[in-house]
Amino acid sequence: MSDIKTILSGKRSKQLLPAIALLSLAAGQVPTAQAGATFKIDDTKWISIGAGLRTSFQSAEAGAGVKGDKWSNDFNLDNIRLYVNGQIHKYLKVEFNTDCQTCSNGGEVRVLDAIGKFEYNPYVNLWVGRMLVPAERREMNGPFYSAIYNVFSTGTPFEPADFNLTIKSDGTSAGSFGRDDGATFWGAAFGGRFQYAVGFFRGLRGGANVDDNLLYAQRFAYNFLSVEKNPGYYTSGTYYGKGGDILTVAVSNQYQEGGAGTRASQGNFRGTSADILFEKVLPNKGVVTVNGEYKNYGITGYSQAARDAGGGFTMFEGNAYDVSGMYLFPQKIGIGQFQPYLKYVNVMPSGSTNRNSYEGGVNYVIDGHNARVSLSWEYGDLQSKGLNYSSTATGDHGNAVKLGFQWQI
Repeated sequence: MSDIKTILSGKRSKQLLPAIALLSLAAGQVPTAQAGATFKIDDTKWISIGAGLRTSFQSAEAGAGVKGDKWSNDFNLDNIRLYVNGQIHKYLKVEFNTDCQTCSNGGEVRVLDAIGKFEYNPYVNLWVGRMLVPAERREMNGPFYSAIYNVFSTGTPFEPADFNLTIKSDGTSAGSFGRDDGATFWGAAFGGRFQYAVGFFRGLRGGANVDDNLLYAQRFAYNFLSVEKNPGYYTSGTYYGKGGDILTVAVSNQYQEGGAGTRASQGNFRGTSADILFEKVLPNKGVVTVNGEYKNYGITGYSQAARDAGGGFTMFEGNAYDVSGMYLFPQKIGIGQFQPYLKYVNVMPSGSTNRNSYEGGVNYVIDGHNARVSLSWEYGDLQSKGLNYSSTATGDHGNAVKLGFQWQI
């Protein structure tokens, strides 16, 4: 993302609005309900709702349309999400989330997740509908549960489902915000230490995918220390020390025949990733967190000439990695704790110029992932070159400063 989290667990968010509030909303009235309640229908049926907001201000050196030594100044509505979760049977649940997926162009509220859940036991469960495609940790974190605010804009290249903001059928989209339509089997074994997710999705719609092939996605993770506790196969970039000592290593892979390129120059896409999360609670109650990932993406059959010509689904091909480290001070200052961090990203496309990013910043953590303010500085050419993987891609190194706000309930 990133990516969105369900609000089924208390760690993720609070469930709110009793039945009278929901009836008032349906009638178009303004409710005066107390947050933190759950609309319980009976012993097995309930519904909960929530919301998440991310908004930021960025000032960038030599930004788009700015010449000389001037800096661009931009306010951005990065995300506004509404979460709805419910249970209709002991083993049957539903999740429906929305987001402003074109916020930078005025904003349209669209379907983010629409999942029917068959959750029978810890070992085997099935989700169907529109959901996160199993991938590396950044995608499974999503923007709200990553350790760093700029996890997508200054991160490694996107997976197919995150390459386009909107879902289209013209050969330029394989999903949106890391989501796609399909099904995922997931579960855990060995006391929850081994976690897996295996999914089948539509992938690229039209264009190079002339035979309407499916995209296959898998993620396997092993928890060597404390077991990470998240809804489904989702993850987090940090637990702020509340999850104990953590060392989790994971690998993921995605493959689609005809999953990249154009109708005239079709490519078979394979994206393989490995990621690691290490979090240690020190004797002084400070928390050290390290995130790292490596990607190797390959495309067979999609010529560099076709890539240079543009159009179609111009997925990244090559190697990339990033690493970040942070320290959460145990002392509370005001209403929160300070968490300085450093991050480095290196992207090495095949047939195009390399690009990288150096980032440093500090999070002011008020209530974990539910309330956080982030200030960051970035230097590099990762943003200026963007998603241009042609042999003629150019971009200047530049500085950028961002102030980000994240609220969630």
